[in-house]
Amino acid sequence: MSDNASVVFRTAFGVAPRVVASAPGRVNLIGEHTDYNGGPVLPVATAARTSVAVGPADDGVLELISTLDGQLARIDWRDGRPAGWNAYLAGVMRELDAAGAAPTGAGARVAVASGVPVGAGLASSAALTVAAAKALSLLASVRLNPRQLAGVAFRAEHDYVGVRCGMMDQMCAALARPGQALLLECASLAARHIPIRARLLLVDTGTRHALTAGALNERRAECEAAVARLKLELPELAWLASWPARWLPRLKRALPEPLRSRALHVVGETARTRFGAQLLARGRVRRFGGLLYESHESCRRLYQCSSAELDLVVDVARRAGALGARLTGAGWGGAVLVLLGKG
Repeated sequence: MSDNASVVFRTAFGVAPRVVASAPGRVNLIGEHTDYNGGPVLPVATAARTSVAVGPADDGVLELISTLDGQLARIDWRDGRPAGWNAYLAGVMRELDAAGAAPTGAGARVAVASGVPVGAGLASSAALTVAAAKALSLLASVRLNPRQLAGVAFRAEHDYVGVRCGMMDQMCAALARPGQALLLECASLAARHIPIRARLLLVDTGTRHALTAGALNERRAECEAAVARLKLELPELAWLASWPARWLPRLKRALPEPLRSRALHVVGETARTRFGAQLLARGRVRRFGGLLYESHESCRRLYQCSSAELDLVVDVARRAGALGARLTGAGWGGAVLVLLGKG
């Protein structure tokens, strides 16, 4: 894939790139919509990656081309937010410039080649922004550590593009190791790696979501409204995921719908994810698979982020004897993760 980005760069600009970097997509094993609620997530990196090739350009100018659309764009990233995927790269450059880690003049030529499907729930935007942050900072002869790269990528998407995401995707793209899941506590950003002793199958439904269209932002706003109400019961509550599971009756009394359902999903998914990480570490794959089915049902019924296509794939997987299956990613389309075991 890095070779592809280099070829695209040479074809578009007539010279070789100075730096090429890449980052993977991610599949979230369990822990859906817990990241921005201060809970745990358990993602694993995909084999598919996004590569970014870069070279110098005029001050303040980004010259951009991608295998996604094949269109060469030239933008002044300081002159308003560009449209489409270009906004993510403008956001990365803005964050690097603010951190003193941008190339000289804060301009660059950028070519992108990606094997991570867009809108499939596999964190294509995080793969893009982490790879771009790494390539552009190296072009500036600045070596950022993985957590710094994840921070740049997160702020580019969250603050600049306006997607109210958590940091799971960016942390996974920057920190993941092959064959290991990453247990990430999103409130503290504490992370540890857990070996995976099972086969995973990813089924792309072919349906797509666009997170900036509002569904994810709406769910996050509902969760924040739930926290505001629950603070009347527990003033020190900072994150929805921190609500004690033993106090679920109080939560149910305190919240109207749909806030009640959103909160019940987050609290339940938080417990499932931590328990699931323990099971995976002990090699108890079959029991872990049962949690995947529970997670999907919670996403479908309580968080209402599934779709007919996702539900169909999960149902077929269950009837075929899969150990577990669930939507992965934000939902409303995209892919289903199927757990098959070792055989």
